[in-house]
Amino acid sequence: MQKITPCLWFDTEAEEAARLYASVFKNSKITQMSRYGEAGPRPAGMVLSVIFELEGQQFMALNGGPEFPQTPAISFMVGCKDQEEIDYFWDKLSKGGNPGQCGWLQDRFGISWQIVPDALGELISDPDPEKSTRTMRAML
Repeated sequence: MQKITPCLWFDTEAEEAARLYASVFKNSKITQMSRYGEAGPRPAGMVLSVIFELEGQQFMALNGGPEFPQTPAISFMVGCKDQEEIDYFWDKLSKGGNPGQCGWLQDRFGISWQIVPDALGELISDPDPEKSTRTMRAML
């Protein structure tokens, strides 16, 4: 197990979300699933947690209930090599969700993503103020 594993809290959509993410990202898979038992706070047999990997990064999805809805205060950045890759991730992750500005979107489960070019940091910190300004304008 890696040292730090993001845990995504869902009401009842943990398995559906994990399956979507594993289908969108290459080198991804679901590695483990656990279910609530008879003594659990949710119905017996309901998915409790799903461990999955996206591009070698481990995540956990947890069906914990409606108490903690998703927030855009936490997001996952997806670096993309070209416009084709940006369009691919944007189309797959924004379907049924809420597209935003500057590469931000919320997927249909409320998870926030930033779909950005790999060179973004380099482009916006360019010492030429005209280049960095053009980059910022293009994003907005």
